[in-house]
Amino acid sequence: MTAAERREQLIEIARALFAERGVDGTTVEEIASRASVSKPVVYEHFGGKEGLYAVVVDREVQHLLGGMRAALTSGGPRELLERAAYALLTYIETSSDGFRILVRDAPVGTPTGSYVSIISDIASRVEDILVGEFKQRGFEAKLAPMYAQMLVGMVSTTGQWWLNARKPSKDVVAAHVVNLAWNGLSHLEGTPALLSRERAD
Repeated sequence: MTAAERREQLIEIARALFAERGVDGTTVEEIASRASVSKPVVYEHFGGKEGLYAVVVDREVQHLLGGMRAALTSGGPRELLERAAYALLTYIETSSDGFRILVRDAPVGTPTGSYVSIISDIASRVEDILVGEFKQRGFEAKLAPMYAQMLVGMVSTTGQWWLNARKPSKDVVAAHVVNLAWNGLSHLEGTPALLSRERAD
């Protein structure tokens, strides 16, 4: 095996282990054993487990972000929403181990991590789309960032559920996510209020 081939082998083995057990549950010994090499070979290529983990995460970030950015390049607002939902579900379907690694790195509700950074990047792009839509409909454009977080969060959380459920199909899940998001957006109230709070007052 060439050095480049060995490096790729170690990355693939580590990726599977990180997805299954997380970075803390994976050892250099186990990675080396599965690759039929000694521990120093892993250290020689990556400097240790953390270096190898950083390479794996970086590749997954680039893969997911590339797909999401490509999905959000052109089209009307509804089409862009459909493309974004479909792109995330496609990544989950084709790179389940990668998605598990990214989600484990930053579970829902944590303020940092690779997955949170990706979601933040996507939300920024969605925000730009919503600003135009809000202005056109007479809503306050300053609320677009909040709505962008809601939309992206809905798609992201649904994706995490679908990672293990896998039913219904990707197309059906994407269609339902868009149905809820788009029809919700189409019937937005200009000044929403909580009915329960109004009754309490």
